[in-house]
Amino acid sequence: MKKSNTEQIGDVIMQFMRQEGIETPYNQFRIIQAWPEVMGAAIARLTGDTYIKNQTLYVQIKSPVVKQNLMMEHRSIARRLNEHVGAQVIEDVRCY
Repeated sequence: MKKSNTEQIGDVIMQFMRQEGIETPYNQFRIIQAWPEVMGAAIARLTGDTYIKNQTLYVQIKSPVVKQNLMMEHRSIARRLNEHVGAQVIEDVRCY
């Protein structure tokens, strides 16, 4: 007996999350969790609070030199984080 109406479990879960309005908060959580992995351990050690507001990731950086360098690469960092989670979640990264 062959089932013709089958779906991948991951697709069903994502449909449910979209219907319940939790897909965006979940992806935002994933972006914040991905920061240390994408940016590396050295940057992660210098990172304080992180949050997302209006599709912008705000990251507290404890080193002025590192903050300046990250600010120059903000669009590239946003692209890498979005690629890491597989969704367009953020448009920009701001360091404070």
